[in-house]
Amino acid sequence: MRRSSYSPEPDCAIAQSLGVIGDGWELLIVRDLARGLDRFDLLAESLRISRKVLTERLNSLLDSGLVEREAYQERPVRYAYKLTARGRGLLPVLVALQDWGDRWLLGDGELTGTNTSDEAPAHRVHELVGHRIPEDLLLPTGAHAVLRDVVDVGAQATVVFGYPATGRPSKLPEGWNEIAGTAGCTLENKLFAERAADFGSAGIAVHGVSTQRPDEQRAFAELENIPHLLLSDTELELAAALRLPTFRVGGYERLKRFVLVVGGDRVIKAVKYPVTDIPEAVGWAFRVGQL
Repeated sequence: MRRSSYSPEPDCAIAQSLGVIGDGWELLIVRDLARGLDRFDLLAESLRISRKVLTERLNSLLDSGLVEREAYQERPVRYAYKLTARGRGLLPVLVALQDWGDRWLLGDGELTGTNTSDEAPAHRVHELVGHRIPEDLLLPTGAHAVLRDVVDVGAQATVVFGYPATGRPSKLPEGWNEIAGTAGCTLENKLFAERAADFGSAGIAVHGVSTQRPDEQRAFAELENIPHLLLSDTELELAAALRLPTFRVGGYERLKRFVLVVGGDRVIKAVKYPVTDIPEAVGWAFRVGQL
């Protein structure tokens, strides 16, 4: 592992961390590996850097134990790359960096739980159409945090709706309702629940996702009789894989409200962001899911 050159203090974790991954290209490679771009050519196309620079940065990430590789072709040898547990530990850092950039560089500094349709986060979400959700993207659910696929590949389509947080049974942070875009999470879950039979008859799975803990989600589902699957993105793996917009309040990152319609082939067919009319968004998800 490389030693840090940012500080003479060996006990400074920030300096030591920058010594391992202080290069912007390396962070972007971690970003793209989280998105499922696991081949050299895919990374080169996404990053638009020279093959020499990409090779150097990948070797550095391999040496640092953030990335591992596995040969998928022998003649010539070609490798698929993936993040190790150490590398995945950087995902919350990437999401926090994205949130900071969205708010302070691409935005006006206001803390908000949504965006307008002409802002950069909205453009990013709409670019997800045609993007394939990685097969290894599993999130915990339920009281025992059982890992489940984000996509129900046996269904005609999967509706994945993200929401900031529900107020039951946990208490929401002070000033929550004054933040634009935060209100309506319980309503959204209830409206999807009310149409569970319609979605089921049409072969459409419904998955809700937030960054709340699995036990909190389970308690909420029991209190409100929620029949659909609730997935916990506490480690921000879905947020990082799809570069979803987030906002930080109450000590951790929350998902801004969005709706995705995903085909059985794991490809995102349609997106809705921002969500400004929750009843309309539920109806939209049902209509698009049938197509």
